[in-house]
Amino acid sequence: MALIVHKYGGTSMGSPERIRNVAKRVAKWARAGHQMVVVPSAMSGETNRLLGLAKELAPSKSSAAYTRELDMLAATGEQASSALLAIALQAEGMESVSYAGWQVPIKTNSAFTKARIESIDDDRVRADLAAGKVVVITGFQGVDEEANITTLGRGGSDTSAVAVAAAMKASECLIYTDVDGVYTTDPRVVPEARRLQTVSFEEMLEMASLGSKVLQIRSVEFAGKYKVPLRVLSSFTPWDIDINEEAKSGTLITFEEDEKMEQAVVSGIAFNRDEAKVSVLGVPDKPGIAYHILGAVADANIEVDVIIQNISKDGKTDFSFTVHRGEYARTVELLNTKVLPSLGAAEVVGDTKICKVSIVGIGMRSHVGVASKMFRSLSEEGINIQMISTSEIKTSVVIDEKYMELAVRALHKAFDLDQPVS
Repeated sequence: MALIVHKYGGTSMGSPERIRNVAKRVAKWARAGHQMVVVPSAMSGETNRLLGLAKELAPSKSSAAYTRELDMLAATGEQASSALLAIALQAEGMESVSYAGWQVPIKTNSAFTKARIESIDDDRVRADLAAGKVVVITGFQGVDEEANITTLGRGGSDTSAVAVAAAMKASECLIYTDVDGVYTTDPRVVPEARRLQTVSFEEMLEMASLGSKVLQIRSVEFAGKYKVPLRVLSSFTPWDIDINEEAKSGTLITFEEDEKMEQAVVSGIAFNRDEAKVSVLGVPDKPGIAYHILGAVADANIEVDVIIQNISKDGKTDFSFTVHRGEYARTVELLNTKVLPSLGAAEVVGDTKICKVSIVGIGMRSHVGVASKMFRSLSEEGINIQMISTSEIKTSVVIDEKYMELAVRALHKAFDLDQPVS
């Protein structure tokens, strides 16, 4: 008898009928002899509704006390969906029990709205499983050492599910979404995009970090670190599909690059339009400048992505980096008020109309000329590159946002991702 973790996204939990279908699917797996732990997201749109109410009451608050209450508020969405799913399972004749993150408990640090999981005590859950119950655990949330409810940030239910699977050494973690797997790129942008049968953890980690919305990046990090077998599949297939067929559907995220894996040089094209570029101009070119700028940004809990420093001229240089577009205004204000006065730089400028487009593939390790092919393809479309970032298995470019879809389509075709795998 295997221990299996299912995770269901907000769209899958979006109505009583969909919750009922989730319950029927979970019950099918339980009746097949598996111990089942289920991690649901809040019902589609619920978290946005709750946070919207908070914004109406206090449009510009950002204190620790305020973010604590945001977590108290947002956590109720998952609590409601978990209880509803447990009720639906009981209606299917399955013994079930739901727990909020603090009841398990899933222990986190105290970074409200962006908490990180530190440990999971699974004794209570294991006792319920041993008693034959299906256990439903709220996604997206936990509790800090001061007994405050915390949330893990957007997409955090994926992280919750993988963390639970890792802590309990589950045989597999199945992530049910509104898509049927991982594609070479977003089919809404490129209709010819193909679903991948397998993708390596390295590739999935890069794709998640680069803007692919299929999995939240921290969930992939968890899965890779703790060797959690992970599969992405659709919750909109018939719930009574044969369980053996279902267990092999979707996209398997693997640890090993074996001969059965698709050996394309580039496996996928990722893109992210939620980016903004910040440039500090006229920076004194001396040791410690990068730390002086980025240290302050990091201390404000703002994540930085692509970084570039221009060549020095007359002892001055320009320093540019990208942040999430939602953090742009806060970053510029921080630099102007706390960094620029002590830095001796000329000014801070920015651009919120940019995006990042990336090619990803483990095959890039053993093939030369991949980046130049990317640059040539973009050049032929008249697309100017503003910034470049590379790793062993990816190359990313920052370009004008208006060219994003053109760039993705051009690169998808240039690397033959629209062609069947031989």
